[in-house]
Amino acid sequence: MKSKIRWFGALLALILSLVIGFSFNSTQTEAAKKEAPLKIGMEANYPPYNWTQTTDANGAVPIDGSKQYANGYDVQIAKIIGKKLHRKVVVEKTEWDGLLPALTSGKIDLIIAGMSPTAERRKAINFSEPYRKSTFVVITNKDGKFAQAKGLNDFKGAKLTAQQGTLHYDLIKQLHGAKREPAMRSFSAMRQSLQSGTIDGYVAEDIEYQSYKTVNPNIVAVNLNKMQGFKVDHDDSITSIGVKKGNTELLDQVNSILKGISNKKRDQLMAQAVKEQPQTGGSKKENWFMSIMRRYGSMILGGVGMTLLLALVGTIAGFFIGLLVGIVRTIPTPKSTGKRWGLKIVNWLLAVYIEVFRGTPMMVQAAVIYYGIAQLWHLNLNRTVAALVIVSINTGAYLAEVIRGGINATPKGQFEAASALGMTHSQQMWHIILPQAIRNSLPSITNEFIVNIKDTSVLSIISVSELFFVGTTVASQTFEFFQTYFIISMIYLILTFSITRVFNFIERKLEGPKNYNLMANQLQVEDPKETGFEHEQ
Repeated sequence: MKSKIRWFGALLALILSLVIGFSFNSTQTEAAKKEAPLKIGMEANYPPYNWTQTTDANGAVPIDGSKQYANGYDVQIAKIIGKKLHRKVVVEKTEWDGLLPALTSGKIDLIIAGMSPTAERRKAINFSEPYRKSTFVVITNKDGKFAQAKGLNDFKGAKLTAQQGTLHYDLIKQLHGAKREPAMRSFSAMRQSLQSGTIDGYVAEDIEYQSYKTVNPNIVAVNLNKMQGFKVDHDDSITSIGVKKGNTELLDQVNSILKGISNKKRDQLMAQAVKEQPQTGGSKKENWFMSIMRRYGSMILGGVGMTLLLALVGTIAGFFIGLLVGIVRTIPTPKSTGKRWGLKIVNWLLAVYIEVFRGTPMMVQAAVIYYGIAQLWHLNLNRTVAALVIVSINTGAYLAEVIRGGINATPKGQFEAASALGMTHSQQMWHIILPQAIRNSLPSITNEFIVNIKDTSVLSIISVSELFFVGTTVASQTFEFFQTYFIISMIYLILTFSITRVFNFIERKLEGPKNYNLMANQLQVEDPKETGFEHEQ
């Protein structure tokens, strides 16, 4: 038993070490950096600044780790910089909350995402000279009660919000009497909330209004900059490019290039971006389902594949991790003092592992592992590999307790009977206890698989293109929020329903036939006359 456990452990360690080893990129030399692609961090989900599309039309650039492309005003600015630096531009599609850690950890070279150089952000990173100046507005429905607001006091009772982690949310404080609703993660979420009536408006830049109005003519923008008493710092009203602290050479190069881009050229790029941004809907004869699937079906299927990959590999690897941990934690206390203390230390370490990964959200674990490793040890872990590792060790922590419970639930009489037959502890575990424990734990393993399918959505923090992340992108491009999320929810339901039925079938097969009689034997079922045991009368 011990040899087989060691074999499983060695195999699992070998697989993980090979995968992780191939994903690490050591710190590059300056010469290598000049030849490397220029990695640009952006949401690719904020038209007309940036968006995601399925082809390279209109000068789009590839999104790293996917078959998708990014385009928009930010992308065109990035292409000008890349051309001057003789470096190919590659977009690292990243959630807004992940842009700063991605830059400080070295996973991207520049943030070009419509970001304002606020004082708080300047503490973490450096900023270039501005490449666009903005006007702040409240976007609300044309027939809403706040559409005609003229001053800061005219928003009393208005339910307003803004994007999480931006200055826009703080600006709501200047609108006297307005109710600050919880900040939202994306503009697509705010657009949907405004459309559904859960908020009265949201604070954004004027270009967001220009972009949204092309698909929703029933909105208006209330200009805050023209209102008496409205204050905003200069740095808060401009858009700049983020550069990692210490990288003064790249910062100087970016500033020099930006100076060569005239205001006329910038206006032309923005006008072109507004014109080319994704439009909603298909032909009038085409229903919404066919329209979405025709334009973004391949993207959604790619998200399904990534979700299944993460859930399947994570559950299988997590099962073996949990199996090894569960077995170790049920080893009887050795008689030798040294072995006894050694086992106590190992059990303590395993208990810490279980408590940490069961007691913290997977989203936090993903951010710490993906960005933390790069920031502390300057090792660049591929995001897909990082996601697989995160799901695996998280699942292992849960299944370790499931397996341990299954082992402890086995009647003690079976241990005693096996010992009476002269079986060692390893033989008992391998031939008698583990088959029962695993079979009894199968419903919990199935449940963990189902949970993993749904919980992969939190990996959007490290920009893994799983189903929910793709769905959010599609919704922001089509502006058909309910329809898109309905399709995504149905796909999740089909996946979980199908997998549940497959595992139920496996459970029935492992249980064996139920139509047998333990008391039946040959003498009882055979004809007494044929056996010669018929009693004489």
